[in-house]
Formats: sequence, structure tokens, C-alpha cells
Amino acid sequence: MRISEKLHTRRPFFSFEFFPPKDDAAERNLLATIEALKPLDPGFVSITYGAGGSTRTRTVDVAKRLRSDAGFDVMAHVTCGGSTAGELRELLTDLRRAGIENIMALRGDPPRGTTEYVVVEGGLRYASDLIAMLKAGFPFCVGGACYPEKHPEAASLDADLAALSAKVRAGAEFLVTQLFFDNARYFEFIERARSWGITVPILPGIMPITNFDQIDRFTRQCGATIPPSLRSELELRRDDPNAIVDLGVAYMTLQVADLLARGAPGVHFYTLNRSPATRAVVSALMAARRAW
Repeated sequence: MRISEKLHTRRPFFSFEFFPPKDDAAERNLLATIEALKPLDPGFVSITYGAGGSTRTRTVDVAKRLRSDAGFDVMAHVTCGGSTAGELRELLTDLRRAGIENIMALRGDPPRGTTEYVVVEGGLRYASDLIAMLKAGFPFCVGGACYPEKHPEAASLDADLAALSAKVRAGAEFLVTQLFFDNARYFEFIERARSWGITVPILPGIMPITNFDQIDRFTRQCGATIPPSLRSELELRRDDPNAIVDLGVAYMTLQVADLLARGAPGVHFYTLNRSPATRAVVSALMAARRAW
């Protein structure tokens, strides 16, 4: 089913994101995570695409398995980086033949070890270019990414919203945010986006905190911030991994409950291919659904 349809008809709306496994052990871990999360009946699951197109084959393989074996509605990430337009069309044709209906269209990050995005000869420069190609030649439901605290490469908030508006004009039917920990940033971003005429659903993306150093690294890379009060509590527990997890689950449960109560269309969980934290949060919310 198309995600754009589900976003308008299904409440609550939870979805889970995975990344392609790098080896057999990681694949077994991913399959166990998927099995643990399946009873939560996600609206869709997504599978990411490595920087510079580095996981193309695994992304397609996992997307196919999630669709055919697990029966999920799947959103496959596709990035411009490292591929010509012709290669991207071949990839999209393969995904369509596998029954995939939804695509997250991204520019993509530079390959690991580099800092500058370089367009390959015959390739595409912007996510909006990929979205336009998708809408012109394929029947996919297409989503795009957005950044409540601004894309790290954007010169300003307005420049970032101009780029986002271009994605929507090109045909993006819904948006998923980068991770954030302060809900005020999300709702302020929604107001700014609406003022730019961006009316498509904007699904908040949330990442569970299970490791302080890891989440600190992620936020520095993507331009997100950790609120001072939360950072202080995490710092106090830095040498107690179990306490970090407990705090992360409690914080995320409150964060997601607040998002839903204030009108967010659902929540997209960046699972990091692990199930316990996400499962605990969603299970608690489902048990207390009358709160929102």
C-alpha cells in the first residue's frame, strides 16, 4: 500500500527503519529484530542505502525479503550518489518488479572518508532531480527527507526550506524528518514549512538513545542537537550503559506521546537494527493509547 494513503487513514502510525547488514552475523541480527518488531504491525518499514550507493545490492535484496517474506509495506531508500540516471532507472525497475510501491528519494551522503558530494558523469545532483525522474517514469509513492534543525550544508533556514519546497514541487508526497530530541524544534519546523506552502504530511523521525557516545556522534554529523537538560542526565549515566538505555526509553516514550498528542501524523523510528528500545516504547504507547 502507498504510504501517502496510510498517512491519511491510519492512526496511530508507527514505522521502522533498518540498514542493510554487512555480513551474515549482522543479517541474523536484523532478521531477529524484524521478527521481534513484526507484532507491532508497523505502517511500513524502510531500508537505507549506503553513502555513494555502497549498499545498493543489499538494499534491494533486503527490501525484497521484507516485502515477500515478512509481508511488510516497504519503503526503499534510493540515493543519487554513485549512480548514473540510467543505473538508477534500472534499480527502480528492479524494485518495482519486486512489488515495492514506496521510495525515499535522497541525494545521499559523500562516500565514507570524503566530505564533498560529487556528481558522477550522467548522474543527478539533487534529491529533487531524483524525485522528478521518479514521478515522470514510475508509479511509486515518493517521500523526501527534511531537517527540523536545518540541513548541515544549508546556508540558512530559508535556503533549506527552499530546497525542501523544490522536492515537494517535484512530486514528494510525504516527508520524514531527521532525528531530533526537542519537540519544539519539530513543531516550529512544521509552522515554517506550512508558511512556505508545503502541505504534505511530515512524519517525525526519532532515534532511541541506547549509547551516549553513539548518539553524540550521530547528532554532530547530522546537525541535530541534544537539549542541555537531557545531555546533563546522559552525562551523569555515561559509565552505566543500562541506565543510559533506561533513560533513553523513558525519554523517547514521553517524546513520542507528546508528538502524537499534539497532532503529529505518526512516528518513524530509526531502530539501528535493534528491537528492545523501540519495542518497549511502542508497546507502552499502545497500552496507553487513550492518552493520545
